Amino acid sequence: MLALLHRAPSFRLLFFATLGSGIGTTLALIALMVDVYDRTGSDAWVAALLIVDFLPMLAIGLLLGPIVDRFPRRGLMIAADLVRFGAFAALPFAPNATTIVALAGVVGLATGFFRPAVYAGLPGLVDEADLPQANSLLQAVESITLLLAPLLGGLLLAAWGPDVPYVINAATFVLSAALVARIPARDLPAAESSSGGHWRDLAEGFRAVRHSRALLTVLVTWTIVMVGNGSHNVSEVVLAKVSLDGGNFGLGLLMAASGLGLTVGSLLGGTLLRRWAIEAAYGGAIALMAVGCALTAVSPNVWFAAVFLVLFGFGNGVALVCNPLFVQRGASDRVRGRVFALIMSVNFAVLGLAIAVAGPITDAVGARWVWAGAAAAYAVAAVVAVALARSARTERRQAVSLVTEFAKRS
Repeated sequence: MLALLHRAPSFRLLFFATLGSGIGTTLALIALMVDVYDRTGSDAWVAALLIVDFLPMLAIGLLLGPIVDRFPRRGLMIAADLVRFGAFAALPFAPNATTIVALAGVVGLATGFFRPAVYAGLPGLVDEADLPQANSLLQAVESITLLLAPLLGGLLLAAWGPDVPYVINAATFVLSAALVARIPARDLPAAESSSGGHWRDLAEGFRAVRHSRALLTVLVTWTIVMVGNGSHNVSEVVLAKVSLDGGNFGLGLLMAASGLGLTVGSLLGGTLLRRWAIEAAYGGAIALMAVGCALTAVSPNVWFAAVFLVLFGFGNGVALVCNPLFVQRGASDRVRGRVFALIMSVNFAVLGLAIAVAGPITDAVGARWVWAGAAAAYAVAAVVAVALARSARTERRQAVSLVTEFAKRS
């Protein structure tokens, strides 16, 4: 897997750019939450912070997606990094919680452009055969940062408070921008398309998703998965501390177990996709999420639950490698950026709704039943994934056959 970093120098630069900024961002998110809470003593302000972290993604996907395709992706990514650098460089001087939340919103907006540009431009950095491995490595970067950065962030906060994580994160964005700037412009160009106007370009992205089975596979399947994710994320504290009587240690154990499985699944996802058809890998991975979640719901203690959450995380990691691969293969370069933005925005919208309703439901029926419901959502998503992915495979074969037939006649 790491051989890809050697033979694809442009991808290597992107990999280390995302690794550095990913670690810094996770450090800073913890610092932001602590900073806001310490200044206000209010959970509502923390919730507002989390909302502005992903709310801009909704606006970009639904209203501003064509921008990702209209401008050179390298320049867009560098601009996003520099905006995020400016926001975090200003945070140590923020006078109040309102300013912190506003700056976090600016960061969320820049990230909303950066992520679709990365995944939309990835096919230009590696060969088609290497796309599964490339997606696997990028997803592994995110998984590793989620696993390790919270611990480092906690240590930095304890020693120096939030300002040091802010400064470190600002520096990682400078590093990321410098690395991305070294990628040849020809590898991350703007999509080759003539604009019909912003709203027509936006509608073109919606049509691309509606008429492609591969894109619908991710949109529909992962939207259902987000119902489960939002449900169990909210109720995890209650499950660990109340239902399983594990206390704070139990909560940390469950989170670490899920993160470990996610990291391993992300690392091995590309290799599995070389051996298995993508529809089998995708449906099987989400089915494993359902099994792991269901077994966690009926676990007698946190130790059994931790083992089952490793299985859950592994399935989650593999599925997260499949998601961008479907989009990269199912969308043409001219619309790929706005398609990524649209799908991400719908997923985040459903995740937000699931989080909003999961709290009252957990209070009403208990965490175990919420996790059982999440497992049911994953099971439905697995069935939908297999059905849609198979039709996507048939659609792709038909397209290849048409191209081959046209070439023979020409």
